[in-house]
Amino acid sequence: MHMNRRAMIQSGATLSLMAPLMGFARKPADSPAAVTSNGPVRGYSAGGIAIFKGIRYGADTATTRFARPARPEPWTDVQSATSYGAACPQTGDREAMSEDCLFLNVWTPGLADGGKRPVMVYFHGGAYASGSGSDALYDGTNLATKGDVVVITVNHRLNAFGYVSLAKLNPDFPDSGNAGMWDLVLALEWVRDNAAAFGGDPSRVMVFGQSGGGAKIATLMAAPSAKGLFHSAATMSGQQVTACGPLNGKARAEAYLDQLSIGAADTNALKTLPADRLVEALAARDPVHPALGLYFGPVMDGRFLSCHPFWPDAPSQSTGLPMILGNTRDETRNLIGGREPDSFTLDWAHVPARLERHMRCDIDPHEVVARYREVYPHYTPTDVFFAATTAGRSWRGQVEEADARARENGPTWVYQMDLASPDDGGKWGAPHAIDIAHAFDNPGAEGSITGTGPMARRVSDELSRAFIALARSGDPNHAGLPDWHRHTLPARETMVFGETTRLVNDPRKAERKLFAKVPFTQWGT
Repeated sequence: MHMNRRAMIQSGATLSLMAPLMGFARKPADSPAAVTSNGPVRGYSAGGIAIFKGIRYGADTATTRFARPARPEPWTDVQSATSYGAACPQTGDREAMSEDCLFLNVWTPGLADGGKRPVMVYFHGGAYASGSGSDALYDGTNLATKGDVVVITVNHRLNAFGYVSLAKLNPDFPDSGNAGMWDLVLALEWVRDNAAAFGGDPSRVMVFGQSGGGAKIATLMAAPSAKGLFHSAATMSGQQVTACGPLNGKARAEAYLDQLSIGAADTNALKTLPADRLVEALAARDPVHPALGLYFGPVMDGRFLSCHPFWPDAPSQSTGLPMILGNTRDETRNLIGGREPDSFTLDWAHVPARLERHMRCDIDPHEVVARYREVYPHYTPTDVFFAATTAGRSWRGQVEEADARARENGPTWVYQMDLASPDDGGKWGAPHAIDIAHAFDNPGAEGSITGTGPMARRVSDELSRAFIALARSGDPNHAGLPDWHRHTLPARETMVFGETTRLVNDPRKAERKLFAKVPFTQWGT
């Protein structure tokens, strides 16, 4: 068992390991270096920010598939940290994918300077199935500069590599259903141990994430292993009210094995299959929701999770943590409209059938159409379709989480992103993921759909400063915003970021009440 590197240095046991670091102080400012708990790393500098990409926080997972991650073996030579590490294997094209994917990236205004800056740790989206921390939208330079904060993004295991639940088929894989979540715990332990070396304050760690990244945060809020590792949170269109149950997790594992032509009694064969084969098998249909592709996400396994994240109550271990919950006004215009472009040319006769396919809740679609036409008489069939699917499936989880926290008097602030994307004549409205660029103050970044006009830049400034304020003080209010009151019941105070940013009580009350008539069940559970 190896000793923690910092403890070894403090004990004087590894004086020789310091040799590679002796020249650090004489290195030019454009070649910053730091000593992590695993070993020394060297990054680069741009615009006054020290940047470290591809810092290893965990060992290669290829030889320990589906197990909890391990800390890496300490290193003594200075490791280059100037390019992003590999993403977890996944479908789609990425420049670098590998099971050796436990890397993180750091942007900081100062190194080991006693700055005690807030640390903002971002978890990427992608529905637990895809993505990485290296997207241009997540570049932390602007956020670190504006807020004098440390920004960190993280890679971790995804899809079957991170969430196939094999425990009920083989006791040798007890943590397989949440391996990707255990990765995030290890990453947060790294942040705790190394924040000071990068000018940060380990007692002021904020986690934030969009879509699947927000869902990961909601899950961590109920995970005993994550308690105390972060001190505030913000989720953007990312909720996890309920986790996958153990029986559904087993059924999905069996469907996955069947796609690989592996019997349920031969799960050990998964250890040696090429990673490409494991990715190809992700094309299986979901046994719980046969019309959809195979879902992998957190499992209530009694080890990482012993209860659902936000059902029937908000998790007591994190009730006191300050939290922002946000969603966009038009979540499904790209989530559905991007795949089904004829959704933009619907007539009234075809709306109910398409709603039935997409709302993911058991409610009469004719009743939904009638209610929307009553409340919003100016809406077109397309408007009704996207509004109802947004309210019925993409927004409801946020309502559940925010209300659950309000019932426990947890410090919670809610926002709605209304400012529309200018792309394609504005047809997308304010869709899923538009608020990422705003939160990072990156409206001009590659992949941003916010536009770079005056209103977009103002909203980016407003939202990014709110996130910085939450990280710094536990309260998102700042001089550039109207007073942002906490979310309470029944007022449901909501900051609406739009052409005019304003505080509104229960801004989609009629829609919320319509869908509150039916039980909420999170897809994938």
